[in-house]
Amino acid sequence: MELTKATLERIADIEDKIHAYVTITEDIALRQAEEADDCIRSGNITLLAGVPVLIKDVICTKGIRTTCSSKMLENFIPPYDATVMKKLKAQKTVILGKGNMDEFAMGSSTEHSAFFPTRNPWNLSCVPGGSSGGPAAAVVNNEAIYAIGSDTGGSIRQPAGFCGVVGLKPTYGRVSRFGLVAFASSLDQIGPITKDVTDCALVMNAIAGYDPMDSTSVSYPVPDYTSCLNRDLKGLHIGIPKEYFVEGMQEGVKSALEAAIKKLKELGAEIDWEASLPSTKYALAVYYIVAPSEASANLARYDGVKYGFSEQKASSVIEAMEKTRQLGFGSEVKRRIMLGTYALSAGYYDAYYLKAQKVRTLIEQEFEQAFEKYDALVTPTSPTVAFKLGEKLEDPMQMYLSDVCTLPINIAGVPAVSVPAGFVAGLPVGMQIIGKPFSEETILHIAFAYEQATDWHKREPKI
Repeated sequence: MELTKATLERIADIEDKIHAYVTITEDIALRQAEEADDCIRSGNITLLAGVPVLIKDVICTKGIRTTCSSKMLENFIPPYDATVMKKLKAQKTVILGKGNMDEFAMGSSTEHSAFFPTRNPWNLSCVPGGSSGGPAAAVVNNEAIYAIGSDTGGSIRQPAGFCGVVGLKPTYGRVSRFGLVAFASSLDQIGPITKDVTDCALVMNAIAGYDPMDSTSVSYPVPDYTSCLNRDLKGLHIGIPKEYFVEGMQEGVKSALEAAIKKLKELGAEIDWEASLPSTKYALAVYYIVAPSEASANLARYDGVKYGFSEQKASSVIEAMEKTRQLGFGSEVKRRIMLGTYALSAGYYDAYYLKAQKVRTLIEQEFEQAFEKYDALVTPTSPTVAFKLGEKLEDPMQMYLSDVCTLPINIAGVPAVSVPAGFVAGLPVGMQIIGKPFSEETILHIAFAYEQATDWHKREPKI
């Protein structure tokens, strides 16, 4: 109860500066904290009992508003819980509320929220990253002990990197997507955002596993992720794909990564600077055909008929649907729907979508070949540190390039974690560690060893 009250006090003190929350559920949190205390007193202690969590507002929470930071779902209250929520409730965790995000998870800065932008606690004039910007900002700023986000092209890892926390995108199928509002169904994955690697492993223990309600869930044994956390990297072979050190990368980010990789070598890892994933240069193009195409199909359900926003001032059903989608969706969501609809349209399907799927297969195969040689790959999480609010809003292509290092991982369906690896001009730098499918233990092991040998994760913004 004391931890929950202290966190709620912190939210009350500084939330007006950060805007990490769309909805704060203080009454629910206090009730759940009391229930957790009762369980602890009775000896029924679970992994996350009484630990306050922020849930990204794209995950269905029974009885709690779930908006996707969109006017389209501004007043939507789900009648059921996502599977990940059922698992967290079984752990007696405490739900603080729902985190702000880019609308329908489409964005890299949390500026595309229909309600307000979230600010980076390290510099209030900068973005926290996206689309899980609210959850990442809350965790580093002690407005939540941990958060649950979603990652379609970097939406957990990129804001984790920008905010200086740990963010894990699990293997596709490792964590149930049932109850996650779909953006791009073949790319979306739920994962944790935490203060350190140990917390990340604990949360994964709670949320990973097979779910018959999710047709893409994989029945694969779930290890104890905390058992792999040690400081010795001897015998591990790590590749550094040269394609990820892209043109235009900030020099400070490059220097921070080089220093971090040197530290991994000091910890006993074998480092190969000549690793290569040559099709990486096509990943951005592949993603921005596949993801908008799936978004176009998934967001067709928002027609003003079944649930969500509905524009009533119309002379016909067709006009009502058109106005509902015109007024209910923001500009970035409409941009991606149009991109996807075009790519799927007659005469263009083979030229764009089908070709993108073929290149996706090549990218997947290159990762498979790399993991025959390496235990893990290490790259920057983002080529830059957090940029200024408004800096890239008028240039969508520059915004999309923020995720150039994270997109290929979703395309291949493999796991990756971002850990704090330095600072440039007072803003955090993230290091991304990528593993073969279902090798979360390996990348968490590497992340933990690095974290314990540095103090980047101990630093906190002063607000």
